Amino acid sequence: MAKIDFKKALGPLYDPLAGDFALVDVPQMPFVKVNGEGDPNTAPAYRSAIEWLYGVSYAVKFAAKAALGRDYVVPPLEGLWWADDPRSFITRQKNLWRWTMMIMVPDFVTHDMFEKAVAKTGGKLGQPPQSLRHEFYAEGLSLQTLHVGSYDEEVPVLARLHDEVMPGKGMTFNGPHHEIYLSDPRKTEAARLKTVLRQPVISLA
Repeated sequence: MAKIDFKKALGPLYDPLAGDFALVDVPQMPFVKVNGEGDPNTAPAYRSAIEWLYGVSYAVKFAAKAALGRDYVVPPLEGLWWADDPRSFITRQKNLWRWTMMIMVPDFVTHDMFEKAVAKTGGKLGQPPQSLRHEFYAEGLSLQTLHVGSYDEEVPVLARLHDEVMPGKGMTFNGPHHEIYLSDPRKTEAARLKTVLRQPVISLA
């Protein structure tokens, strides 16, 4: 049984070059998602969201392998980030941040498989987050780059994107800031963390 690795199958979306901002057209894709707010380092809701996302994602993976004979590598964790005051990202006032954490699932995963995976995961974790869901996300035209380093060192990279790259291309924001976590922070030192930084954009013309 061949195992699909979506990081390889969807290469341009997961392997941008560091220091360069590439324009990509992101197709509509299905995800398991959980919403929340607050500092991801300390908010209990964030820890719960991550536990549920991985629990459901692996339950779905095993169900697809058993029922459909289709196996795949669980894709990396992703996050959409926004705030009422965007300056809170520059000042790192993380308690003001809002987020949607998510993990992509293949399009052959049915909603019934998702619901059964939630029930199975609930046997270990209890009541699921109210916002836990299986839905498509359409992002479209986006600028992205690879950031290597700690999450708090993203600030100058994003400032360059917002203040130089986007204006230079005649583009503006068309959705929340998006991050794809290619490294496991539990196993990787901060200086070597690899994160795709993505911003959906639209032309001002």
